Amino acid sequence: MLFIPLPFVVALLLLILFVVVFRRDEEGQPNRPFLVLILLSALQSVLSGLRWGYGMQVVGVIAPVIAATVPPLAYAGVSRLVRTSWRPLVGRLGLHAVPAVLILLLVEFWREAIDVALVLIFVGYALAILLLMRPGADALRLAPFEGAVPAYRAIIFAAAALCLSAAVDTFVFFDFTWAHGEHALTVISVGNLAALVILGTAAAAASGSRAPAETAEAVARPETSEDKETIATVDALMETRKLYRDANLNLDRLARKAGIPARQISAAINRAMDKNVSQYVNDYRIGEACRLLSATEKSVTEVMFDVGFQTKSNFNREFRRVTDMTPLAWRQKRAEGGGSSAIDKL
Repeated sequence: MLFIPLPFVVALLLLILFVVVFRRDEEGQPNRPFLVLILLSALQSVLSGLRWGYGMQVVGVIAPVIAATVPPLAYAGVSRLVRTSWRPLVGRLGLHAVPAVLILLLVEFWREAIDVALVLIFVGYALAILLLMRPGADALRLAPFEGAVPAYRAIIFAAAALCLSAAVDTFVFFDFTWAHGEHALTVISVGNLAALVILGTAAAAASGSRAPAETAEAVARPETSEDKETIATVDALMETRKLYRDANLNLDRLARKAGIPARQISAAINRAMDKNVSQYVNDYRIGEACRLLSATEKSVTEVMFDVGFQTKSNFNREFRRVTDMTPLAWRQKRAEGGGSSAIDKL
């Protein structure tokens, strides 16, 4: 009977995921580092299957070099959602190539140090990603507001996957040192593949960049007079120009429209309203959605698109956050004469 190692199945799933993400991103500007990351995760899984399933030890020379490129790609993909320009990242491309070059040199001259080096690379980049995300989801200045929570959480999961991969490599290193690799195959089959799946899925979710959300760092109260002026300016844009209807609206674009630095808008809304900018914008969207559901015969899907959402999952999640109900339940309750105190406060 033909033996098909689990890593090959994982690689196939990752390739399917890549096709789905590639087709989804065709209409907009794709996040290329995340796309390459999914492909490399699939390749890494294939190499793992060849080595541990069929005993092809020669792939052990290639696999560590490929593995060393994964964390920099994850960091580059996150940077695409955080930075307003590619220039800071382009200037560091040489620096981000160092891990792969280092591992290539270790393969040639000091193989015993490869595992330790990989652990340090994975943990180092995981910490760097978490540092980028320190301000919360509002750090994702270039991600549209609609899907901020999934994007932010996906990035955190990606950082966790890098740490999991480092933990697996550490265990395998000690297993070969003390137990001659007795448990290595089992750990790699479960732990390392789980890390690849999490990393690939997280990259796919974050590449959609359909929102920056989640609580940004709590900042001391009370709000300042500058905060009030900032919020008044942004409120005016929302109410008169209906900016929230723009499905591609993000913090950077909002800042340009308002003529106010993005960091100032984020800080003002967090201090004054105890929410992040994504939630603030989505509150406006849900407010209009409720009015349309109440005053028109439009379908829920039509309303969803009219107010700036593009996916039902995000629309339903934000609708529940604001009203504690689904759109259909809210419309039915409204038709029966029930009110909604939550939406009246928007």
